[in-house]
Amino acid sequence: MKPQTIGRTLGIGLRVAAKVAGQRISAGAKPASPAHQPAISVQARALQTGRTAVRATKGLARGTGGFLRPFRRVGRILWLEVTGVFFLLPVLVFAPNLWRIRSSYAQGPDHRTFLLTAGVMVLFLYLGISSFWRARRK
Repeated sequence: MKPQTIGRTLGIGLRVAAKVAGQRISAGAKPASPAHQPAISVQARALQTGRTAVRATKGLARGTGGFLRPFRRVGRILWLEVTGVFFLLPVLVFAPNLWRIRSSYAQGPDHRTFLLTAGVMVLFLYLGISSFWRARRK
């Protein structure tokens, strides 16, 4: 069986099952008094339910956003500080190596290693300090 045929079969089956379930639900729901309830079409009821769902979703999103707003600033600052710590860790890891090969800074067998280690340390030191600096400004 081809994948397209499987998908088509499942889609048709799902639509038929939804239709049967909708009919059973509507058949089981009995109005309290037909005189007080106006006749509403299925489409109008579906439209009204959809609007109610959209209103509820928007209200929930607005309420959640209002609740989380104070934590957003603190979260940004905390994220910058944690990032700063992780950027400063390579500086601590490479520092002993730089100290060990410091005599080869101008010439020597470890000249390239010294320059590469120093460059990596300067880069990560800049990133770590700038991250803490941005956290302090916020």
